[in-house]
Amino acid sequence: MEEADVVVIGSGIGGLCCAGLLARYQHDVLVLESHNIPGGAAHSFDIKGFKFDSGPSLFSGFRSRGPQANPLTQVLDALGESVPCANYDSWMVHIPEGDFLSHIGPTEFFKDLENYAGPDSVREWKRLLDAVLPMSALAMAIPPLAIRGDLGVLSTAGARYAPSLLKSFAQMGPREALGATKLLGPFSKIIDSLGLKDPFIKNWLDLLSFLLAGVKTNGILSAEMVYMLSEWYKPGCTLEYPLQGSGAIVDALVRGLLKFGGRISLKRHVENIVVDNGRATGVKLRSGQFVCAKKAVVSNASMWDTLNLLPQDVVPKMVQDRIKNTPQCESFMHLHLGFNAEGMRDDLGIHHIVVNDWERGVDADQNVVLISIPSALSADLAPPGKHVLHAYTPGTEPYEIWEGLDHNSNEYKNLKAERSEVMWKAVERVLGPGFSRDKCDVKLVGTPLTHERFLRRNRGTYGPAILAGGKDSAFFGHSTPIRKLHCCGDSTFPGIGVPAVAASGAIVANSLVSLSQHTQLLDALEV
Repeated sequence: MEEADVVVIGSGIGGLCCAGLLARYQHDVLVLESHNIPGGAAHSFDIKGFKFDSGPSLFSGFRSRGPQANPLTQVLDALGESVPCANYDSWMVHIPEGDFLSHIGPTEFFKDLENYAGPDSVREWKRLLDAVLPMSALAMAIPPLAIRGDLGVLSTAGARYAPSLLKSFAQMGPREALGATKLLGPFSKIIDSLGLKDPFIKNWLDLLSFLLAGVKTNGILSAEMVYMLSEWYKPGCTLEYPLQGSGAIVDALVRGLLKFGGRISLKRHVENIVVDNGRATGVKLRSGQFVCAKKAVVSNASMWDTLNLLPQDVVPKMVQDRIKNTPQCESFMHLHLGFNAEGMRDDLGIHHIVVNDWERGVDADQNVVLISIPSALSADLAPPGKHVLHAYTPGTEPYEIWEGLDHNSNEYKNLKAERSEVMWKAVERVLGPGFSRDKCDVKLVGTPLTHERFLRRNRGTYGPAILAGGKDSAFFGHSTPIRKLHCCGDSTFPGIGVPAVAASGAIVANSLVSLSQHTQLLDALEV
């Protein structure tokens, strides 16, 4: 019988971070992945020499170190791995007001606002940064890597970082310190408290919030937004893209896992989580094989998919109802293209954001398209003289219009053509007249059904649409009503996004080891 101390279901970023840290903690850990490629929504794939990202491509913080570092960077440091990146400081924005190159950093973006939005926007943006940047030290005073799911957190997070918390409060002053409670509410409350009225500023913040967490400013946790603003609009900040594509992050996590004796097994689909006397004892594979988990099972699947893996009679009805009633973000449309670089301008840039109509809202379907051209920074991702491109609608494509369609049917093919047109038009707007959709070497269109099928993701969803400060606003914890079953990923705290899921995986790993082991890791990483 195959066995491991801990069995991790799924090799997304959260699952790999959890497994890698457990391996470093000297646990025998086995990752089971249904796909033939690790990485979940962050995996890369190759076709005809083009290396495509399937998911996120906007990264920062790989160079950050210490307590306030990006959680993913902290995990990579723990595993002795790094991801070589190209640095850049801007992306192209194509909005109703016009097209412009948007810069990160405190001064350049003021110039963008002055040119494209006006002096009112400049004044309000300055007011916002003056208010939120002092909060950033508090928002990041306790590293996610220090958090664990038991009372030991009082030592690893509370006592260890109490001095830095007190220092942050002292530096903020009495008024700002009292306002720090807003970090636990929706970011829209901070916007309202500052009296921000400028339409461009409010639209821009909604866009950034939606890209980060799948909800607008009335739903995102203020601490998340403050962290992002401090990363992108502080002096000397840059964005980073892995030279070998986003799959290089997955490769680094897998290397770290294997280096410390962990295991990963692909094309092994978990059919059920086996529960005996209220305890998760292992998993049953589609092949019928049982894999024993001596200490714990960790699910990196969504809350809905994890529920479907469990015998219904072992999950309390209250928990079942909460999961079933948790609202979902919508799904995605994807367009992957490989095309000739001839006729393209030299300053093409890696990232482009297209917003068709602010009035419809950034969360409206067919309204926002994100375009990534990573070969503009790293030529090795495409054959010589070629470019690789990924366009997608960010969690706004309704699953309902696709539900039940046969992917071989004409109805499905016609709907793909219809619903992908907004991406094609965005690409043509970005690339200009030198581009022809008829002359692409590779053309792939993905739908919510693609997302559902390949990622084993319920309804192809982006994740839970949990609104900060609303009813049932808390993300699920990492422990479950079933003993020895834990969860990580975007259905758990801190939520959606690469840093968030990396943190969730770390929290679960920390919770499964002794306080002394956890403390030794924090000491070794100097966080």
